[in-house]
Amino acid sequence: MGFSIEAPRMIPWKEIDRAKVPGNEGEVILLARGEEFSIRTSGTELMNSRIHGSEESLAELALSRLDPKVNWQILIGGLGMGYTLAATLEQSGSDAQILVAELIPAVVKWNQKYLGHLAGIPLEDPRVRVTQEDVVKTIGKQRAVWDAILLDVDNGPAGLTREANDRLYGNSGLKASFDALRQGGILAVWSSAVDEAFTGRMKRTGFKTKMVSVRARKSGKGSKHTIWLGQRP
Repeated sequence: MGFSIEAPRMIPWKEIDRAKVPGNEGEVILLARGEEFSIRTSGTELMNSRIHGSEESLAELALSRLDPKVNWQILIGGLGMGYTLAATLEQSGSDAQILVAELIPAVVKWNQKYLGHLAGIPLEDPRVRVTQEDVVKTIGKQRAVWDAILLDVDNGPAGLTREANDRLYGNSGLKASFDALRQGGILAVWSSAVDEAFTGRMKRTGFKTKMVSVRARKSGKGSKHTIWLGQRP
């Protein structure tokens, strides 16, 4: 996810930690300012603890479209600050199984050490497992297994690490997600912007597709973000 960095307040940002992105020359940086946290890369803010409404909407919009059933199997690509995971847990039953695929080990560590309280310590829920790998690999391991795949990677289909995103959001990546879903399953994709070409790719892959505009904040304020909802017929 991503959005413009707001002008600094009176309290200065303090760097907590930084880490390399596996398979990429870039790095991510964790900063804090009072009770506020920010994760950035190359001067761009990827996520902020004050602005997380659209991440929660990603889970809420996707799971509300599933038929009520026991033992939902849900894959989340990208842990972030845990808000999408927390919303997924809130929408899921006690027998759901949720796997989070996070590429950057430091992001998992930051959630365990610094950020967990922000979203209610979702990693400690017994329904959750974490795998530290590229979600592309996770998706490709099994067919017709997931009820929902929720993707919040970079800025979306036109994100920061474009080459890596092509493997996830290009034709082959969408086909892999389609095959990995059960019939009636949902692929939900977060993006900082509209991308009509991506809508077309989803439809050509076979998804029954809807594009939804949501606000960055639950209050209905903030910049507009885009969520694609693709259902496997």
